[in-house]
Amino acid sequence: MTANQTAPKVLLINGPNLNLLGRREPGVYGSQTLTQIVAGLESQATALGVTLEHIQSNAEHVLIDAIHNTDADFVIINPAAFTHTSVALRDALLGVALPFIEVHLSNVHAREPFRHHSYFSDKAVGVIMGLGPKGYSLALEAATERLKGSN
Repeated sequence: MTANQTAPKVLLINGPNLNLLGRREPGVYGSQTLTQIVAGLESQATALGVTLEHIQSNAEHVLIDAIHNTDADFVIINPAAFTHTSVALRDALLGVALPFIEVHLSNVHAREPFRHHSYFSDKAVGVIMGLGPKGYSLALEAATERLKGSN
């Protein structure tokens, strides 16, 4: 990278209740906290030569505003419960025309039927689910490859 170039930027979005990771249903979501997951991703991003920004909110409008205001080149999103309900969050992603990967810690298709539908999957570059925190790491790796043109 030359002095004129900046590192590609990835926005990591985590939706409602993910602030409870580590204590919320560890049998489903694992024992790592969101802070621990994000710290690992920040280290990985540095090693990959990308900048990682993160937001977690339980409020849909906060996530929408973050999408509208980002200068990121790529989005990794775990919409959590908004996966199954938020046309507004979907429209925000489509409105800024940024590529994104949808991530879920659990396999939503092995859970309750209402969790089987996503308002995001048909527009996502890819969907990673059921791999726990490793899914975020894989998404960051894939996003970086796309941003650097190695994919």
